[in-house]
Amino acid sequence: MADPSFDVVSKVDRQEVDNALNQAAKEIGQRYDFKGTGAAITWSGETVEIRANADDRVRAVLDVFQEKLIRRGVSLKALDHEDPEPAAGGTSRLVIRIQQGIADEQAKAIAKRIRTDGPKGVQAQIQGDQLRVSGKKRDDLQAVIAMLREADFGVPLQFVNYR
Repeated sequence: MADPSFDVVSKVDRQEVDNALNQAAKEIGQRYDFKGTGAAITWSGETVEIRANADDRVRAVLDVFQEKLIRRGVSLKALDHEDPEPAAGGTSRLVIRIQQGIADEQAKAIAKRIRTDGPKGVQAQIQGDQLRVSGKKRDDLQAVIAMLREADFGVPLQFVNYR
């Protein structure tokens, strides 16, 4: 029988993000403080775009969107955005990328952390945008999961295919 293993992935449920975006758009349309500001939040391909007539209104829409994401169980670590930027017509806009997968440098940092701080006999292999962690004992793998949950690598981590 093969050694016990699990995969470390970073995935975001797009349907939950879509639901949070729709809820935020509905709230923005109904709230008095957003009337006349031209505030809107929409999908723009694989990114989320927020538009309003001022930077503070864009940040307020972002706060509403983040609140809806938290309620739906989506980690805010998956959002990648800069400061609001000027757009056409004297408006401001903010483009938010939803991160899927673990980037190479983050995967290397996670693998290094497992090698240095993890139990002996546990290996981590980078496989595309995920990591496969294997070892002789299930207890060692559970210790690695606990260690990775405490650490902050800048991306939301999920542990799947535990066998």
